[in-house]
Amino acid sequence: MLADWQVGEVFLAMLWFTLFFIWIWLLISVFADIFRSHDLGGFAKFLWVVFVIVFPYLGVFVYLIARGNKMAEHAAEAARMQDAAARAYIRDAAGSSASPTEELARLADLRDRGVIDDTEFARLKANVVGAP
Repeated sequence: MLADWQVGEVFLAMLWFTLFFIWIWLLISVFADIFRSHDLGGFAKFLWVVFVIVFPYLGVFVYLIARGNKMAEHAAEAARMQDAAARAYIRDAAGSSASPTEELARLADLRDRGVIDDTEFARLKANVVGAP
């Protein structure tokens, strides 16, 4: 049975297979964007979902035309939030990047400017040095 396949038939099968997965990816992207859109109300989300389910090709293409720029903004915002979360996690996991000397200099500057008093300086200095 496989011997009956021509080169063109294999190419067309691969093309249809690829297009099918692109279509699945588009559907998932559209549904994800519909549900993460904060600028759409619940009823508008419901209408978009029904439209995409009832008329899949037309619904996806209309959504891409009508809200394609918003999809890009939502994706960029999600990437920024994920990057910020990753940076915050790395910063928390790595601890303070300032050396004790830099931290003591900062505390002394705060004391000299009158932001903190001598007792607060002594307490914070003990925390930096590690003494109880």
